[in-house]
Amino acid sequence: MSTYRFRVNGKPATVESWDPNQPLLYLLRNALRLHAAKFGCGMGQCGACTVLLNGKAVRSCMTPVSRVAGQAVVTLEGLGNPSRLDPVQAAFTAEQAAQCGYCTNGMIMSAKGLLAQTPQPTPEQVRQGLAGNLCRCGTHTRIMSAIMRVAKG
Repeated sequence: MSTYRFRVNGKPATVESWDPNQPLLYLLRNALRLHAAKFGCGMGQCGACTVLLNGKAVRSCMTPVSRVAGQAVVTLEGLGNPSRLDPVQAAFTAEQAAQCGYCTNGMIMSAKGLLAQTPQPTPEQVRQGLAGNLCRCGTHTRIMSAIMRVAKG
């Protein structure tokens, strides 16, 4: 058994795992009880499990716990709360960009990563930044509008 220490949502976290390749997603959900990141495909293709690792969007289902040791992880729970939403969360709300909500975590976290690297992206950059996130409900145009709303400030 190995112990892994890292920061989650600004707070120190310690988890134990027998497997250094155990997906971060499992430890977030099961050991740390953070449930915003969802299990979707388990292959890094749908984006439902997206979190920020040192400010960059990563798929937690494909990120081994050994990679996050000493790093900073941010989940949707670390962005805002109902009384003080993060600007991306507020824009998603204003644009009514969620329907079933399953993809919303990944879309918001991918948008946060994109906006951190490119604060004023073009619509094409937003499309490219979200290319790995799947939404079956068809709210893509509202998601695009929400992200462009944040980019315009």
